[in-house]
Amino acid sequence: MQNGECPKALYREDIGYIDIVWGENDPKTNKGFGLKHIVEKHGTRIKELGFEVEDFIPIVVQFGNLSVKKSDDKKLILESETFRIVIQTRWDNQEKIFLLTAFDLRKKPE
Repeated sequence: MQNGECPKALYREDIGYIDIVWGENDPKTNKGFGLKHIVEKHGTRIKELGFEVEDFIPIVVQFGNLSVKKSDDKKLILESETFRIVIQTRWDNQEKIFLLTAFDLRKKPE
């Protein structure tokens, strides 16, 4: 997939269906969202955890802890000691639940 989205690609009982959007990533600032952003900005670090991005995302969605403390009405946070996934719940003032970003929380080497 190099553009578009995959509706209802993932499911989690306490969240419901989650879409995966291709999204965008600015190569100069590394800011963006969606699968393209995850692959380009965080893909290498995810591989260092021993996963391919396409395997990492569903595992984290299923087994990550939903952080009520860090979540709000626009974003849901799933995390453990080594990873975090951010799920956006609104887009253009409409309800839309989609994968915003996913990344490794381990401290980067100095």
